[in-house]
Amino acid sequence: MSTVNTSPLPDAAPSPGRRAESEAVYAAFAAGILGAIYGLLVGIFAPDLQLAGVADSFSVWAACGAAVVAAVASTLEYWRSRDRPGQQWRQSLPSWKYIVNTVSVVIVHTALAFVAVYALYRVLAMGFIGLPIVTFWAVVLMAVTLGLTTWFVYLSVSAMTTQRMSSLLLTFIAIGTLTAMVTTPDPKWWTIHFSHLGTFEDDLSSWVFNGTLIAAGLLVTTFAVYVANDMRELTDAGILQNPRGMRTVPVLFVIMGIMLACVGIFPVDVNMPAHNLSASGMAVMYLVLLIGGPRFFRGMPRTYFVASWAFLAAMAASVILFIPAVGYFSLTAFEIIVFALIFGWIAVFIRFLGVAGRKD
Repeated sequence: MSTVNTSPLPDAAPSPGRRAESEAVYAAFAAGILGAIYGLLVGIFAPDLQLAGVADSFSVWAACGAAVVAAVASTLEYWRSRDRPGQQWRQSLPSWKYIVNTVSVVIVHTALAFVAVYALYRVLAMGFIGLPIVTFWAVVLMAVTLGLTTWFVYLSVSAMTTQRMSSLLLTFIAIGTLTAMVTTPDPKWWTIHFSHLGTFEDDLSSWVFNGTLIAAGLLVTTFAVYVANDMRELTDAGILQNPRGMRTVPVLFVIMGIMLACVGIFPVDVNMPAHNLSASGMAVMYLVLLIGGPRFFRGMPRTYFVASWAFLAAMAASVILFIPAVGYFSLTAFEIIVFALIFGWIAVFIRFLGVAGRKD
């Protein structure tokens, strides 16, 4: 006996088709060949590099190479994929908005490739302490690194959806902030505040931390465009019952993205008022989305609203535990918890947005 889906929406988010899968493999092969050549040059001109841990290490060269191929692959495939099923709506976007979206997607994939590869080799270096990378292994490792990076990035952008973009956002922020934490020159950073990670001007960890916030902010603005499209479809289908929500919510996400980017643009040691204003603005947008949820998202599953009120209660509890009269949370703990609540709610919101109106 078969089950009939009565939802007016598609059964599932579009996934990479056979053509995209094949192209991704060929692109990975091409990047692998370029990686082998790149690794050969690195091995010849910078012999016996350390795997990681120093400024001029194999991890940095590999991360730079991964960033380059990620930029090329994401640019080409994101532009080409707009003609594929489930992506045609992007053709109706104004040119400036499409360009901004493309730039955001490319920057995030480029930055994620750099940070992920760098972090991976830093972890490997902990297991192979003092291991020099001779020319042969430079060729092999670089070919594999650039090939796999291209494959992952190509498939990631070939069928971008709101759900995939939210996963990309969370993954990027998690990897970026954790990398900054473990590479910071101040192991006691947590005794000051979370933003202290971005105050070391001449250290890669601060560039990673601030760059993560800036790129994530750009991605949130692009994310808002996908949310607008999903909410418009749900509103047209009669599932979401407040047409004003599909216009208001994307604007709030855009403001949130701008505020998040500004947190990285203005490190706390460079411009504290602008930094704090940006962080506060992001939190305010989050609260508006939470409190205004019953109006903005009327028609969403009831469980979503239960989860939203739980997030709001957790936010209120965090504030109470942080205020000087209680003082249970340090500033660092409070910042990290609020940060986690904001992006945790985004993940929950997108999951429910994707299943709104389904009967299964």
